[in-house]
Amino acid sequence: MTQPQAGWQSTLASTVLLAGTLLTQATAAPDFGLEKVAEGIYVHRGQQQDATAANGGDIANIGYIVGDRCVAVIDSGGSLAIGTALRDAIRRAAAKPVCYLIHTHVHPDHSFGDAAFKDPATVFVAHGEYPAALAARRDGFLAKLESTLGAAADGSGSASPTLLVSDRETLDLGNRRLRLQAWPTAHTNNDLTVLDERTQTLWTGDLLFVDRIPVVDGRALGWLKVMAALRALKPAHLIPGHGPAQHDADIAFGPQQQYLDQLVSSVRAALKARSTLAQTVDTLGNQPPQKAWLLFNDYHRRNVTAVYTELEWED
Repeated sequence: MTQPQAGWQSTLASTVLLAGTLLTQATAAPDFGLEKVAEGIYVHRGQQQDATAANGGDIANIGYIVGDRCVAVIDSGGSLAIGTALRDAIRRAAAKPVCYLIHTHVHPDHSFGDAAFKDPATVFVAHGEYPAALAARRDGFLAKLESTLGAAADGSGSASPTLLVSDRETLDLGNRRLRLQAWPTAHTNNDLTVLDERTQTLWTGDLLFVDRIPVVDGRALGWLKVMAALRALKPAHLIPGHGPAQHDADIAFGPQQQYLDQLVSSVRAALKARSTLAQTVDTLGNQPPQKAWLLFNDYHRRNVTAVYTELEWED
């Protein structure tokens, strides 16, 4: 088994005592609910909010998969306290070692609890583009978390992965095989999905948002193609990056596809009319959404900007 490499940032050098203190500070951590989605599949649903001091950064879906030999963790949460709460829940329920921590992508709400799983026996897994994305953004991510959570951010941060997936990889937890797939640029340039073969449960990371507005941090056109491929897998269960678990891929991806399709077509029309970026953001940013997306006012104008930049030099 691959051994984790050194290179943890200095803020990750935290003691068990500090982790316990932070766990108490995070309001979401003491009541750490887990939902059983399928046999051996457990998810903790983050709050449908941006990170705040009140929610302790507990805003993303994270969880774990239990095999006969060991456990795979899917994302570690938005702070050390959240990662610690997940780790402790696994110890109570599964009593098996964590052999893999799989990152669905680099965003801090999914990866800043990594220090809770620092162990020589745990392999940190991520998309091949993850290390570069982390190096480019780590300092900014940490500064934002510290300004949001204050002292409760201490010890939080993403670890450097030790197993990179550039295409496909299969991991065996003991009578349980996980199929990992790295995708071209979509929500980000480092999206990784996890399919549990036994239950046909697909962990999508932020390739799927439910109820909360999708956020374009990669390429909208690429995201639409990836969504079509994910729907074609016909999974029995889907665990999105945000929102409740789903059990029908067409229904689950429908609103997100409609939103991105409309966004792309509207921006193309604005570009054809030779509208500037500012004009396009002002016009499209005030259009009512097709559904009542949570956090729409916080992210829609940003999405318009991202898609305009993506399509500006389109042939």
